[in-house]
Amino acid sequence: MLRRLLLAALSGAALTVSGVSAFAADVVLKLHHFLPPQATIPSTVLQPWADKIKADSGGRIQVEIYPAMQLGGKPGDVVDQVKDGVVDIGWTLIGYTPGRFPKSEAFELPFMVTTGEATSVAFYEYYQKHLKDELKDYHVLAVHTHGPGLLHTIQSKPIKSLADMKGLKLRGTSKVVNQMLEAMGAAAVGMPVTTVPESLSKSVIDGTVVPWEVTPSIKIAELAPNHTSFSGKTGLYTAAFLFAMNKDSYDALPADLKKVIDANSGKDLAAKFGAAMDAGDVKGKALADKAGNTTYVLDEAETAKWKEQGDKVTRNWIAEMDKNGLNGTALYKDATDLIKQYSK
Repeated sequence: MLRRLLLAALSGAALTVSGVSAFAADVVLKLHHFLPPQATIPSTVLQPWADKIKADSGGRIQVEIYPAMQLGGKPGDVVDQVKDGVVDIGWTLIGYTPGRFPKSEAFELPFMVTTGEATSVAFYEYYQKHLKDELKDYHVLAVHTHGPGLLHTIQSKPIKSLADMKGLKLRGTSKVVNQMLEAMGAAAVGMPVTTVPESLSKSVIDGTVVPWEVTPSIKIAELAPNHTSFSGKTGLYTAAFLFAMNKDSYDALPADLKKVIDANSGKDLAAKFGAAMDAGDVKGKALADKAGNTTYVLDEAETAKWKEQGDKVTRNWIAEMDKNGLNGTALYKDATDLIKQYSK
């Protein structure tokens, strides 16, 4: 939580060393997330972001990062930890709390995602237009997605066609993605990504959906050496992420430090998250190739069969939103239009 010292009162007489205050930080913010520190986003976005906050504030804000749920709880608990002030800042998948933020699910529907960067910027615009009510309990720093998600399966169960999905136990990321896997013939198994390696090694699941970016950190090349992707400009799915701050923690900051947070938030930060995901996809794919893994790229005719099943999931989602008074047709259209706009 916020830790405030006497620097403000003593600023006129503060001693400095090389131009930096000799006092400790005015504010210490705890940032909690679910991945190991060497994973793509923690190492290439969260840590640099924390460093920049410290630099831009002249050392007055220190962001302490706690990876891999070190402060306790499960990945799905992060949203409440931020809301309740257990931590100051959190980064997590929105889909780890199914049904709680339904309008965000539009971006997780089948065959929506293009690149991580384009889709993340589109998602941030969508947040500004449609999600502020769902996320009213948070000071949102950014929302974003990953790049095209794909299928990864164990050695004995490659997926070369839609028919190969029948009966496979596949880990999904969210309610919508699980519905998609079920529609395509698989038995969807919900679990956090951090549990995937053990579940694969113990044959609890036959495979998982994740983007290339995360594969090195969960040993996919070793445990699930068959990979299936699709023809066309859109990937099978993506996942929605939230990077948010406790409202009281933000409100307690003095105006000049709020400006530091604000200057390092928003659409540009969403783009950084997405671009990091895209770069991670390239590295993850290269490592799988180096390990001798097999990647199947389904042709247009086969991909069309998957899209037909995906369309059923989308229609059902729209109907569910309409039933709940959320105008699913308009939400879906806006999501697709924004992704197209930023994917040009």
